[in-house]
Amino acid sequence: MKLTTKNYQRAVENCVRFGSPCLMENIEEELDPFLEPILAKDPKKKGATLLMKIGENEVVYNADFRFFMTTKLPNPHYLPEISIKVTLVNFTVTE
Repeated sequence: MKLTTKNYQRAVENCVRFGSPCLMENIEEELDPFLEPILAKDPKKKGATLLMKIGENEVVYNADFRFFMTTKLPNPHYLPEISIKVTLVNFTVTE
């Protein structure tokens, strides 16, 4: 999905809830604040369940959830706050 996709926030919440992998395409250098708790990957334990607060909703967190982001930017420069939360992989091919 893309950040421009209609109801992408609900789709991401469902991926967190059901443990599905989520691929977000065409990420720019500025990220939506909605993605902050997902990048922090800090679920809170409430009783026997893990909950993650995403936006205004508390969603049951499934440990099988994986979040991937791709960008078309040739050399993106992300803020240090973002870089420490993610693993950056450069797939640029050179001759």
